Amino acid sequence: MNTVQPIRSQKQIAEIKEELKKIDEKYYIMFVLGINTGLRVSDILTLKVSDIYKKRHIVIVEQKTRKNKRFLINDKLQAEVSEYIKKNELSEDKYLIQSRKGDNKPVSRVQAYRVLNQAAALLGLDEIGTHTMRKTFGYWHYKQNKDVAILQEIFNHSSPSITLRYIGINDDIKDETIKGFYL
Repeated sequence: MNTVQPIRSQKQIAEIKEELKKIDEKYYIMFVLGINTGLRVSDILTLKVSDIYKKRHIVIVEQKTRKNKRFLINDKLQAEVSEYIKKNELSEDKYLIQSRKGDNKPVSRVQAYRVLNQAAALLGLDEIGTHTMRKTFGYWHYKQNKDVAILQEIFNHSSPSITLRYIGINDDIKDETIKGFYL
């Protein structure tokens, strides 16, 4: 299994958003949800319109952990998702990220990976996968708030060191210490 990294550049985040919009707006919405909520792709893909439309929180049972998760949908994210729902005339019983295969089926994880990887490749980015969205959320949340404890709780990690390693902060710190080091 390949290790994926968070996207550490706002410019690259904006570029991936643009590439995903060109491919299909649903992948853009998937990405925006991922980098702004920290939800796993498996949980994003199973969201129905009724789970998010005109709601203040996403409330789900995580597929991986089987634990309840409640997550605030901020105003900017809600506005973007609402616009997408209205534009695509999605009814409440529909999956938010719909597959073209079959009636009312979500996009598969494999397809989500393919599309995200395709967009990243066009930009010359590697170490990108669906888990990159979750790691990107964590990386930028930490950079903005500097609160590893709350991020540890959001991710349901057992220790702060696991959370820092997970979001690549330890790698950044190690790289910085080596950058100017030469004997």
